[in-house]
Amino acid sequence: MKDEKYKLLRQGILYDLIGMSTMAIPVVGPFLDMIWAPLAAKQMSKMYKGNEGKLASVVVFLEEILPFTDIVPTFTLMWLYTFVWKKQPAPQTIEIRVDE
Repeated sequence: MKDEKYKLLRQGILYDLIGMSTMAIPVVGPFLDMIWAPLAAKQMSKMYKGNEGKLASVVVFLEEILPFTDIVPTFTLMWLYTFVWKKQPAPQTIEIRVDE
């Protein structure tokens, strides 16, 4: 589980760098964002399942398609939310009695 967790972080950082790199290309960058936005959204939904992954894929799509928002590291923020900030349910102890 721990290896998978950090694999997601490495992938997220790579995808964030790809998304940010389009800002460095003056004229072509915005057009590359139109190609990258749906690809990033698809990758986000693959990486994070459920409703949170769907919401994150919409957010990353909007972040990539809107001008001047490429600086936001959406994949890394989603990883932080999933593995650092999100409260995990407390483990419950189930007591079993055996009548003898």
